[in-house]
Amino acid sequence: MPRLNSIIPLVGSLLLSRGGRRLAGRHAGKLALATLALEVWRNRRQKAGQTQDQTTSEPRPRPRSRWSGRSPR
Repeated sequence: MPRLNSIIPLVGSLLLSRGGRRLAGRHAGKLALATLALEVWRNRRQKAGQTQDQTTSEPRPRPRSRWSGRSPR
């Protein structure tokens, strides 16, 4: 949630104006979804950066080949 702190002043200033309150009321659900999507995206990007650091020291295992039930030609 600390990243949300950068959005709070923006939302606060938006709510101070009359048009901002109208816009926020009309699009509250969209604003909430956009904020949630931003947090999810940032968390995934941060986790991806952490796993890249780990994979440089250990090679990734090869994906298993799956048997389709058909005999190879």
